[in-house]
Amino acid sequence: MVAVVTLAGAGLSACSAGSSPGASALALTTLHAEADPIHGGRIVDARGREVLLRGVNVNALAEYWKDTRFPITFPLAPDDPARMRSIGWNAVRLLVSWSRVEPAPGRYDETYLEQVTQTVGRLRRAAIYSIIDFHQDAWGSATAARRGERCSPPTQPGLGWDGAPEWATLDGGLPRCTSVAREINPATMRDWQAFFADEKAADGVGVQTRYIAMLGHVARRFARSPEVAGYDLMNEPNAFGAADNQRLAAMYGRAVASIREAERAARGVAHLILFEPSALFSATGSGPPPSFSRDPNLVYAPHIYTGGFTGGPITRQAFETAEREANALGGVPVLSGEWGADPHRAARPNDPYFVEHQRLEDEFRAGATLWTWRESCGDPHKVSDLRAGRVPDVWGEFDVDCRDNTIRGTRDALIAQLRRGYVRAAPGRLSVTRWDHERATLEASGQGAKRGGDNGAGLVVFYPAERAGDVRVTVRGLDAPTFAPVQGGGLLVTARARGGAWSITVARVDGR
Repeated sequence: MVAVVTLAGAGLSACSAGSSPGASALALTTLHAEADPIHGGRIVDARGREVLLRGVNVNALAEYWKDTRFPITFPLAPDDPARMRSIGWNAVRLLVSWSRVEPAPGRYDETYLEQVTQTVGRLRRAAIYSIIDFHQDAWGSATAARRGERCSPPTQPGLGWDGAPEWATLDGGLPRCTSVAREINPATMRDWQAFFADEKAADGVGVQTRYIAMLGHVARRFARSPEVAGYDLMNEPNAFGAADNQRLAAMYGRAVASIREAERAARGVAHLILFEPSALFSATGSGPPPSFSRDPNLVYAPHIYTGGFTGGPITRQAFETAEREANALGGVPVLSGEWGADPHRAARPNDPYFVEHQRLEDEFRAGATLWTWRESCGDPHKVSDLRAGRVPDVWGEFDVDCRDNTIRGTRDALIAQLRRGYVRAAPGRLSVTRWDHERATLEASGQGAKRGGDNGAGLVVFYPAERAGDVRVTVRGLDAPTFAPVQGGGLLVTARARGGAWSITVARVDGR
């Protein structure tokens, strides 16, 4: 018989049953991947629990091209990690720019990398993992149209973006004129061909070889850092067509080898390695690279933006495609490194985009990091509006007035839809996690749990309530739960497994 425990809010207080779950429940341990082409891959912590990584992108350390009087990014504010924690998030995809890591060939900016390290530490203290994202868009900031450059209609002078340093920009003097998309630019496309061919920069070393070495240099710094979940090898690479995709896969293979060599040299541990399909995935919704490595800690990281740019709905098919592509690559886990839409959609009646996207993340047990946390009006994404005399509207959880780039406050309707119950860590294999937004009810179940939890740990659930007295919890196959408030807001519910199958329901007490 399966034991059932039901606890109502009356009389409950933090840590009312059992020992405090505080620090141990939120401890960040090294993550690894478990591939499964039948049931789907998953991310597992050092205690053997399945972990769902949910969070947001932070671009505070990125180096973008600058063309306005506004700063290109906002810094990560002192209270930002606590704000993220109160939403329930446990992961940040932290943008890092090659142009800042390696401003000259073979010379690394350790001062910049120390900024990255300090930011990772700040997030760790809020129990948030960092995914180090080697970010680029349309190659780099040095691809902006030259002063006075003329472009034949319908093309227009291209903007600069972010990623590669100027010394690695080998466009052969081709026009920097953009047509239908920022990537469709003769100079940018030439830069990518030079990268895939590992053409030599002025110092005589191939640009791809330099990039691979740079990845290893960063990985060595974080080789012993469990708070770093892993590395996203390259954001939205420009691999257009089968030949480019094959060369992308070859580059990924070199990158994995470089990171693993660096970790071994530092006597560290193997972190997750996230790899992305072509930038076309965001537009077409499909297109994985060929298989490139037998490394056991790979994670497929497409950007599931379906409906996000067009105002349409997110579809189940988008997640099915990502899962199918991941399974064909050996059954690796899926984490959507970017997703999102116009944040005003959260306040519109009958527009469930944000709620539905997260529901599908739960259904497919996929990780996800929202684009983005706080966006400045000086970001290149907003330059076209500013040049045209329009006042831009930024994405993110903060409302920013682009007449002067001042932050007016948080977008409460959006945050209310992002702040939801979910399973942070599950003993055994997580079968179901489901959040009912209207009823504020979380239901989750799993199987294959070891008695007492995995290596002394158990289930960890985030629930958006302030006090244990606000909730009713029903468990099967679990010991009586414990409760702890999350600093900044929210509630952690933890429970040890009794072995085998388990389930939990967390709901608001009637009348609250």
